[in-house]
Amino acid sequence: MRGTFDYLLSAQQTASVDVGSVLRIRFGGQRTLGVVTALAPTSDLDPAKLSQPDEVLDSAVTPELVALAEWMAHEYCSTTARALSLMIAPGAAQGAGAKRVLVAELTGAGRAALDAAPVGGRTAVRLTDRQRRLLQTLRQTGAAAASELGTDSLRRLAARGLVTLERRIRARRPSAHEIGAASATAPPLTPAQRTALGRVLESVKARPGAELLLHGVTASGKTEVYLGAVEAVLNAGRTAIVLVPEIALTPQTLWRFQSRFGDVVAVLHSALTQGQRRDEWFRLRTGEARVCVGPRSAVLAPLTDIGLIVVDEEHEGSYKHEGDPRYDARAVARWRAAHHGATLVLGSATPRPESVFALTRLRLPERVDGRPMPPVALLDMRSSHHPLHPETRMALADLRHAGGKAIMLLNRRGWSNFLTCRSCGRVWLCPNCEVALVLHRQGAFVACHHCGHRERVPDRCPDCASVSVARHGAGTERIEQELRDGLGTDTFGIFRLDADAPTLQARARTLQAFEAARSGVLVGTQMVAKGHDFPDVSLGVVIDADQTLRFPDFRAEERTFALVTQLAGRTGRGAVPSRVLVQTLAPEARSLRFAARHDADGFVADELTRRRALRYPPFSSLIRVVCSAQAEPDAGDAAARIHERIVADGATVLGPAPLFRLRGRFRSQVFVKATDREPAIEAVGRAVDAVAPAAAKRGVSVSVDVDPV
Repeated sequence: MRGTFDYLLSAQQTASVDVGSVLRIRFGGQRTLGVVTALAPTSDLDPAKLSQPDEVLDSAVTPELVALAEWMAHEYCSTTARALSLMIAPGAAQGAGAKRVLVAELTGAGRAALDAAPVGGRTAVRLTDRQRRLLQTLRQTGAAAASELGTDSLRRLAARGLVTLERRIRARRPSAHEIGAASATAPPLTPAQRTALGRVLESVKARPGAELLLHGVTASGKTEVYLGAVEAVLNAGRTAIVLVPEIALTPQTLWRFQSRFGDVVAVLHSALTQGQRRDEWFRLRTGEARVCVGPRSAVLAPLTDIGLIVVDEEHEGSYKHEGDPRYDARAVARWRAAHHGATLVLGSATPRPESVFALTRLRLPERVDGRPMPPVALLDMRSSHHPLHPETRMALADLRHAGGKAIMLLNRRGWSNFLTCRSCGRVWLCPNCEVALVLHRQGAFVACHHCGHRERVPDRCPDCASVSVARHGAGTERIEQELRDGLGTDTFGIFRLDADAPTLQARARTLQAFEAARSGVLVGTQMVAKGHDFPDVSLGVVIDADQTLRFPDFRAEERTFALVTQLAGRTGRGAVPSRVLVQTLAPEARSLRFAARHDADGFVADELTRRRALRYPPFSSLIRVVCSAQAEPDAGDAAARIHERIVADGATVLGPAPLFRLRGRFRSQVFVKATDREPAIEAVGRAVDAVAPAAAKRGVSVSVDVDPV
């Protein structure tokens, strides 16, 4: 349901309800949550017909977040309710509350019992050895959970007045993972770092601040600039948000910020338990924590008086939310920074052309240790039938002999890309999506990486009964096994990091193990190329580097350049000579040539020239409307009717065009390219509102993606 709805507050509720309050209400015969978006002395409706809220919850969002939700609803053709659902306290709908535990604390009588001098070989208060140990533990710790020491023993001590037992709230804090170098004090800054930090601090003091792009080569010390800026913001009594592109990067970044600032740093991400997310959310809402670190959703943290928002690795597509509303965390960060008069800092070694075009750029042109960027060699794979080039195999053998470390990137998990029958040509496809199933040898299954469908590995073709089943391509699982078979020893470890790792803790343990190893190889998907700082890595390898070039996307060149450049940046951070090997079927591709020269400026200038000629962002705005249905004609018909209704000056409307079937639903899309953003968004919103209600009755879902990635 769209819009707002009137409710009647009781006299008692009026005193405790304000904009942002979260209420438990009755709506459409069900109990649900509502967020107050406005208060009014009267209603246009008959007060006798208005319902009263059942309950006022303690998880109110800030009025600023209510305004943000209304902006998101308009900007992304969604609803305020859907935007607010992303902002309320985790677990509020389920009635989740604070965790209370029984806590034991030593009393004055307990201290006296421990300190009493023995009389005739016995103390005045008789204690068993276990009881004495419990009291001594409590004297050292001050207080402790009864369950950790032994509840029954503590109850007996409490009955004698030696300890107190009471239920207290205990925050459920996420685990800390020590990954990479971290220090409680700031190291000396390079001249470029001091200049960049000075410019950021000037902006922070200005209120309102500026929007700045921190363009620094890998290992140039961007994080130290962030830390210095956050320190200044905290000293001024304000708050800060630091965004990272992936949950896998959160432990390392969190460790660096907590080492510097302690418990004022909180973390928000979906890999936490609901209880941990709730307690971290409340620490931020109450001001106990004043710095929020996390991936995309952390941009919605319930902080007040924000002084700084940092978006690290700003080029990453993961900052775009896939659900409704399909917001871009970078755009939301820009809105919040403007609202609070805060400074927005976007950082990257490979910034988006849109950011270079629009923002003031601060440069960190050299690594902090002054070492040069590693040389990059493009290896032609057009005549190779092995996933590893001969030069790559030789480099890995030399590395094992010398006892060094390497990072290998293959942006595809699993064992093989797809299976075919050599006799009849059958390809194993997902029954729900028009994509091939990927072989995972560990677990013996083939899986769809879109909907999660799984089947056991086939031993024969169901169409012709042939046992000649061929495996094509290679993923990280196969590369890991190739390396284990050819190189792995007790002293040379092989580590894999990809989305097959079941938990964030498992990924953190892999990074910790690789960091602690004397030598070895870390192989994985694009998450191995982001933000990691391992000074002893001397070899980087990119496998199938041109894979992203084969996607029909105007950002394909940009993604390829960024991926290769970021992986190259993981090497050469120590004293050992380093190099990067890039395996490709397209050695003449311009993005790879620019990456091999570490020429980000040249690539961005070339890319902006191309986009200007083709009217792509930043010289236009793109909007995609996708209609999906169980029946293919229904999806196409809805898309055609939306296409007919989109009328905006200066806008080109393309489609409808079919998309591959996904999760059992046929899809059709309409694409809008517009030079004037606001009228185009409003035109799309009107067209969707006109078509969607009737289409929904035929089972058609309509989604709008502004600035699709």
